[in-house]
Amino acid sequence: METPAAPPTHPLDDRATRLFIALAGFFCVNAVLAQFIGVKIFALEDTLGIAPREWNLFGQSGSLSFTAGTLLWPVVFVFTDVINEYFGRRGVRLISWIAVGLILYGFVFAFVAIALAPADWWMTAAQAQGVPDYQAAFAAVFGQGLWTIAGSVVAFLIGQLIDVRAFHRIRRATGERMVWLRATGSTAVSQLVDSFVVIWIAFVLGPQQWPTSLFLAVSSVNYVWKMAAAIALIPLLYVMRRAIATYLGAARAQELRTRASAA
Repeated sequence: METPAAPPTHPLDDRATRLFIALAGFFCVNAVLAQFIGVKIFALEDTLGIAPREWNLFGQSGSLSFTAGTLLWPVVFVFTDVINEYFGRRGVRLISWIAVGLILYGFVFAFVAIALAPADWWMTAAQAQGVPDYQAAFAAVFGQGLWTIAGSVVAFLIGQLIDVRAFHRIRRATGERMVWLRATGSTAVSQLVDSFVVIWIAFVLGPQQWPTSLFLAVSSVNYVWKMAAAIALIPLLYVMRRAIATYLGAARAQELRTRASAA
């Protein structure tokens, strides 16, 4: 039987508090990075070194291309599930709002940086690397369209709020069993909404005004990718769960899970 730990003399002496700070910090940095690197589109087949396979979906055809941000979103999903597991709805909602604030804060200063008058020598400093105008390149990379930013932020927030509801509904039905089911099940529901909302706001409502067929095709492909990555990361969920139990102690970890499920 474990000996009860002495009450902490400082909030940061509490291991649960330190755990939440670490999880929240990693969650937020991944969410912000995903927004900023998402401007790059990469070819999946070329990256894997395989011949491109032409897909045909909703009348649209082409190779598999994704934003680089999709590399980080599955990690965000895992951390959402872990925080949900130990800190409940309140924990996920708190970090989601903090992440949205940080994303908007980051974009505000990105636009401020773009507006700063560039030094003449700096504008040509990367010509040897094939960048004739550093200012134009900087503005193109960091100056994402307002429709894209709005779509990303709204979809992220809606997805997180849906995720936390789905997670706890599945948890009430399964109890402590089938951790993988509540993790992937909540992700399946939330990302179905997220994947379509972000494209709809950014590229259908936005100035590009994509046709319905292209909207459905790109959204579907992105959703399948996110779900495949989320399923592949299920072992990470169990590794983190074991590491947290070791760090907090089995009794404290169980106490947090019980409180999270009841909140």
